[in-house]
Amino acid sequence: MRKIVRKIAKGAAYTVGGLLGAVALYGVAAVVLSAIPVGERSQPGPDKIEAYILSNGVHTDLVVPVRTEQMDWSQYVRYADTPAADSSMQFVGFGWGDKGFYLNTPTWAELKPSTAIRAMFWLSTTAMHVTFHHRPEEGPECARFYLTREEYGRLIDFIKTSFCPGTQGEAQHIRGHSYGRHDAFYEAERTYNLFYTCNSWANDGLKTARQRACFWTPFDNGIFWHYPELEPAPLKKAVAQLTGKAKSRQPRPVGQ
Repeated sequence: MRKIVRKIAKGAAYTVGGLLGAVALYGVAAVVLSAIPVGERSQPGPDKIEAYILSNGVHTDLVVPVRTEQMDWSQYVRYADTPAADSSMQFVGFGWGDKGFYLNTPTWAELKPSTAIRAMFWLSTTAMHVTFHHRPEEGPECARFYLTREEYGRLIDFIKTSFCPGTQGEAQHIRGHSYGRHDAFYEAERTYNLFYTCNSWANDGLKTARQRACFWTPFDNGIFWHYPELEPAPLKKAVAQLTGKAKSRQPRPVGQ
């Protein structure tokens, strides 16, 4: 009997140790690979298109003008899909993520283990979160960059191909869900997992547009490391986030 108990205890110890090791390895990889820069940050210039990366401290959105000569996003994701239907908003933000998180977890305080497990291990579907804005204000969690027509065209294609289109090629609105007055959800392509998160998606968008980004990151701070004038202590923040010692925040919608 004692031998059986010892074997069970030994197996449990190996399992726990393996899990802790995997978590530690994931954290180290996130820090190291996030620190490796790719691409160059574009500078202002004639005919450049103004765009932003915008974070709520957890999740990063790509924010672009609603209308340019190349794309009128209001014809694809309509103002009328949001509760406010406010057509005065001049910018629109796009975020991609796990559908369960977006629709069933309004705040982090309401996160269920089952939702987290499904998201981490390729067991759930995804959604696009679209938010209309007035011009964003640069700050610790908002950075501006500039795109040429060619770069913006690449970003347009990246964003559009992240939507799961309907039979007529339209964005499929998920009715009855929003976090506020100016946002809406749509069906999306791809699968969320530990290695391709909402922030990985935003980082890939920057890469596609040939902007400064990181080699790989699952976290928003990984992206902002490469905009140092906005993030005075990125390493400290990253370590705090990985160790669970980040400064507490008021509950807020997961996708905002």
